[in-house]
Amino acid sequence: MNFALTDEQTMLRDTLRSLLEAKSPSARVREVMEGDEGVDEELWSAMAEMGLQGMHIPEEFGGAGFGPVETGIVLEELGRVVAPVPYFSSIVLGATTVLFAGSDEQKAAILPQVGSGEMRLALAITEEGRGWDAADIATEATADGDSYVLHGAKSYVLDGHSADMLVVSAREGAGVSLFFVPADAPHLTRTRMVTMDMTRQQASVTFDGVRVPADSRLGAAGSGVATLESVYDIAAAMLAFEQVGGSQKCLEMAVDYAKERLQFGRAIGSFQAIKHKCADMLVQVESARSAAYYAGWAAAEDRDELAVAAPTAKAFCSDAYFFCAAENIQIHGGIGFTWEHDAHLYFKRAKTSQLLFGDSADWRAALAGRIGI
Repeated sequence: MNFALTDEQTMLRDTLRSLLEAKSPSARVREVMEGDEGVDEELWSAMAEMGLQGMHIPEEFGGAGFGPVETGIVLEELGRVVAPVPYFSSIVLGATTVLFAGSDEQKAAILPQVGSGEMRLALAITEEGRGWDAADIATEATADGDSYVLHGAKSYVLDGHSADMLVVSAREGAGVSLFFVPADAPHLTRTRMVTMDMTRQQASVTFDGVRVPADSRLGAAGSGVATLESVYDIAAAMLAFEQVGGSQKCLEMAVDYAKERLQFGRAIGSFQAIKHKCADMLVQVESARSAAYYAGWAAAEDRDELAVAAPTAKAFCSDAYFFCAAENIQIHGGIGFTWEHDAHLYFKRAKTSQLLFGDSADWRAALAGRIGI
């Protein structure tokens, strides 16, 4: 394996970084996250013009046909600026689920629209007071002639309030199945939630007898658990890239401030305690980058290896990001705790990402089980 970026990948990173510096400075992020939808439509359109939404989608379904590493590079750059766009929810979670479980007809109908940025997907799995395991899914889908009727509620649906189509997990008999549900379906209610991380919106969704056609089901009846397990591994690997981007930005913010802030007539970066903090952050960032790129390589080249790489990356990168975000606040001192400073944006993203799909202990336990410990 080779973790060095190719010329094409370097160009992708540099071009996207330039776009985000111009379109998504912290002032813009704050403006959007406090708005009605919490989504930067201008940035989303600019990304669509670059073809970024189609990175993860095969050419036969209207995408660019690039692999997980290229998608990871996009997420790393988005993580650097905590961009308020539904890229992770729609492309990583939504499109991946369709690719794994959808029929050719479903892929042909959905993925070109997703790849163009015209349609946004959201994956609705978790429920109030429950976790990410299939055993925690209580929403029910009941067959009724040539349709299904859904009853139940989902919580913490990433970008669920602004998505055009939901992919919903529901119990069908003894198993769990996945269903396409249009966001404007009758008897479906979406409510934007107030959560810690305002840069990544979440929603609660209620299904009070929502009726969908029989061909809305993705894959065979009861195949949802196996699909979600595969999706989670890809999502964990891709989230690790985003966490690396955020960790790197926290390090840069801390080092820059340590050079500028004077105490007792000298820059605080000259004090050994601050040097140690910055050095520890650097070790965490570089180690996290290795774990993320290893997972990205495994997702592209060796799915058996991904079973080990994904939980490793999710657990380590989650903790590394939270460590760097917390140390960044410590180095900034009192100003780092204020609403006006950007440090809290990264701290909140780090914490919510740490809990996404289960916390670090859950993923370490999964890794132990997979390697037979």
